[in-house]
Order: sequence, then C-alpha cells, then structure tokens
Amino acid sequence: MQLNGSEIIIECLKEQGVDTVFGYPGGAILNLYDELYKHPEIRHVLTSHEQGASHAADGYARATGKVGVCFATSGPGATNLITGIATAYMDSVPLVAITANVGKSLLGKDSFQEVDITGVSMPVTKYSMIVKDINKLADAIRRAFRIAKSGRPGPVLVDVTKDVTGAKANFKPVVPEVYNPADLPVSESELKTAVDMINKAKKPMIFIGGGTVTAGASEQVRELAHRIEAPVCDSLMAQGVFPQNDDLYLGMLGMHGTKASNLLTYKCDLLIVLGARFSDRCVGSPKNFAKQAKILQIDIDPAEINKNVVINACVTGDVSEVLKKILPELKEKHNDEWMAEVEVNKNLASGKIDETTLNGPYIIEQICKVTEGNALICTDVGQHQMWSAQHYCYTEPRKFLTSGGLGTMGFGLGASIGAKIGCPEKQVINVTGDGCFRMNMNEIITAVRNELPLIDIVINNHVLGMVHQWQELFYDKHYSATILNDQLDVVKVAEAMGANGYRVTDPKEFPAVLQQAIDSGKTCVIDCIIDSDEKVFPMIPAGKANNDVFDEEDLKKMQGK
Repeated sequence: MQLNGSEIIIECLKEQGVDTVFGYPGGAILNLYDELYKHPEIRHVLTSHEQGASHAADGYARATGKVGVCFATSGPGATNLITGIATAYMDSVPLVAITANVGKSLLGKDSFQEVDITGVSMPVTKYSMIVKDINKLADAIRRAFRIAKSGRPGPVLVDVTKDVTGAKANFKPVVPEVYNPADLPVSESELKTAVDMINKAKKPMIFIGGGTVTAGASEQVRELAHRIEAPVCDSLMAQGVFPQNDDLYLGMLGMHGTKASNLLTYKCDLLIVLGARFSDRCVGSPKNFAKQAKILQIDIDPAEINKNVVINACVTGDVSEVLKKILPELKEKHNDEWMAEVEVNKNLASGKIDETTLNGPYIIEQICKVTEGNALICTDVGQHQMWSAQHYCYTEPRKFLTSGGLGTMGFGLGASIGAKIGCPEKQVINVTGDGCFRMNMNEIITAVRNELPLIDIVINNHVLGMVHQWQELFYDKHYSATILNDQLDVVKVAEAMGANGYRVTDPKEFPAVLQQAIDSGKTCVIDCIIDSDEKVFPMIPAGKANNDVFDEEDLKKMQGK
C-alpha cells in the first residue's frame, strides 16, 4: 500500500508495540505530528522542553524494560535531546529518538534550524542515521529498534528530512524480529573456566552492575549467591537486583558505598563481576582494585573486558543466560570462616540515623517506611542521589532510576514522568536537590497537565551539596559558586505550576506530609529544608583505593577531634 513518510513512521511504531511517545513539535516535524493526531492509540506526552522528553523516554524505558521513544524537530529541538540521549547511552538504556530535519535540498546550506544532528549525536548513540530516501525509511525505523534493544542496549537516533515525511512509497507491514539473548553464542571453554574458578574459591564475593537489570538476572544472581554462600555488593545502577534485606547483601560498592563492600573486595579470593563495567566511581584506583583476588567477569559487551581493570577470566554473553549454564555445574558451599569475616566487616557500619533533625538519610528512611519499600524512586544527581541509594531498601530491580554514568542534574523529574506513565500502578517519587530542581523544574507543568500523581521531594540545603562537600574536605572550604543564596521559593513555584506544595523543617512532620501528598492523588512537591553542612558518608577520595574508605567517625579521628 502507498503511504507517506509520516504514515510509515507511525505504522512502524505500531509494529514495535509503541504506545507512548514523548516530544515537542516544530516546523520540520509537523507532517509527523499531523499524522500522530490521527492515531490516539499512541499517546503523545508534550513536555516543557525537549530535554525533558528524552529523560521521560529514558525513565519509561528503565521502568518498563521497553524501548523509550521521543520526537523533536530540527535544529535546537534536536540538539536539546542530546543530554538525555547521552544519559541513556552511558547507562545502556534502549531509546529511539526520531528527529526531522530540513528538506534534502536545504541540507548543507545553513538553512533555518538546520543542524547535522546525526554528526552531533554520533559519540553518544549506539547508532545514528539520516534518512533522505522515502524507500529506506521503514527499514531505518525497524533497524533503529533492533539496534536499541539487542545486545548491550542503547539509544539510536533517526533523523528524517522533511520532504521524506511527506513523500509517498510502498509500505509492507512486517512482524518485528524477536531478540532472544539465549541465541547468543557462549564459549564452552570460558564457561568451564568460570565453573572451575567458582568451585575452587574459598572466599567468593559477587559484584553486580546494571547489566544484571537489563538481563533480568535477579533470580539467577540470588541462586548463585546462596549456592556458593557469597556476599553480594552492587553498583549504583544495580539497586534491587539482589534483595537488600537478604543477609548476604553488603551494600553498594565504590565512592559512597559501604565499608563492608569496599573492604571485603580486598579480602575475597574470587570476585565474580556480573554485568558491571568497573566504573571509576566503583573501583577507585584500577591498578589496586581487588589485587589479591582472582577476578571473573561476565558481560555481554566484549569491549568491557580488560578495559578498566585487568581480569583473570571472562565469559562473554548475556548474564542471565550465562548463569543458567553455570549454575547446574556449581557445588553447594558453606564458607563458615568467610561468613564470620563478612559479619565482622558488616558491623563496621556507622550508627543509627539522627532523628532529631531533618536530614537526608532520615528523609529517605522515612520514604521507605511510609511506602513500605514499594515505591519507584527516581533521583537527580548529588548527595540526595547517594542517600537514596544508601537508605531505601530495594528488593526488586527497576525500582531505582538514576543517571549513573553521565551524572545528569535535571534527569529525575523527566524520568519520573516517563516512569509513572509506563507504570501507572506504581507510586513514583522523585528525590532531588535544590540545585537539580532548578535544572528542569519546568517539567512540573508536564506532570500536572497529564494529571500524574507523582511526588517531587526537594532536599533543600541551599548549596550544591556534593560539590560543597568536596570543597570543604579537599579545597580548604573555598565554596566557589556552590552557595545558592537566592530567593527561590520552591512551594510557590510548585503552586504556580498547578502542583500541591509543602514545606517541611521538622523531622516529626515529614512522614505525615508525605502520606498527605500520596493521598492527594495529585502532583506534589515537598520542600525539605536541611542543614547545608550535611555530608554523604562513607566516602573514598577520588582516585584512591577502595580500602581507603572512611566515614564520619574516621574523619573526626583524622582531624584530631
């Protein structure tokens, strides 16, 4: 049948099962929006800014496991997507961004709102392409989805010239290819080596990363840990893959990870690394990381093998599928001496959270109590992000959405919109700081317009908290450009955009205010005023080894207090 380019794009989206698109219209993409108008079965969410659209598509993908989709017009519309696309790229999130460019005859002539978006996006996409021929359009869209969700997922950008969105061509519907990770080849020799290493280990430890979320490997990770009695630590991106109320759970590894996780990487004899890329925030000093242990890495991306940390052995493949092959070959273990050593290190954790003042850890702990650990938590980037990882008890994957690799301030609110639309049955809470709130607070309008009962909690310390913390500890308290001494009234801003606004200064008030916000069924913003000197502990100075971890009590001893 003969269809124009815009009709072809819509039909291809329907083939892929797309039910939601986030975007912002403009001149070059008007043909596509005109066709979208005729298809109410695809929900379009108009964001306040294109960056919000890319973050929302990202959040939708992380929460649901589906491919997120966003639209933007040419020029600034397309370039405004880039931060969100880069965020998805760094965290391996499947996303398809469809942009429309000026007509083919206007390309390369500095035409109005013309930009080479495929060139701009190339370093931060898994693949990017421009379509200038109507006959290649359907294949390009289908290819984009196939690339985005196969292997190690990632964002793909498809730029379509305006004349192609209006031109006609023959279109034949197809059934989308089904990606099956079980079909990926796995080396038998690598599997055998992995089984031998695990069976011989007397002090095994497991480190899981975001790849275990993508692979849906929670069940296999739990079985592995209990089969060989190995403690488990995780990266920021893997929260909830291994239940955090399990006795074998150690906590997060890395710069703001627990003492137990960081110290035990220097005491195990085998570190089993599942779907993790040895980020600098996790391993500190790569040359010193777990240097006494053998390291076995299981990852779908061969480019990650020996990239940051030199390992002893690997299995390249989907983590879930690899573990399914390994588990039947493993001996059941009981490592009593190792478990005793693990318990000693777990007891090094800092004391109870201060409940006499309103502070970050207390706020997150109360969110967990009020929601009974069932909320889907999004965050922006900074101290509040670390507190959200440290003090909420995650027992399932895809319940903690955050920008790990790129560290994008302003990510959370857009992501929470996408997550709530993708998972309407879940209570979605975005935790942000007052610095991050300024970045994309305009998306409150989007949440209100779409009647989304999500909650934005602003942990407001009137400084750029994480940078302020570093300036105090490592820059002689030179608080250069990190003090937010303006007159922003978060509650008034929220109310001006149509949301419910609350302010909390007393810790006793917070649980009741949070429950009131949940019960309201509306978009709510809670402004939580905390002290500007609050810090995230434990921590490891940048570039130092994981066993250089220290907490607040250690800092006082170092300072002679």
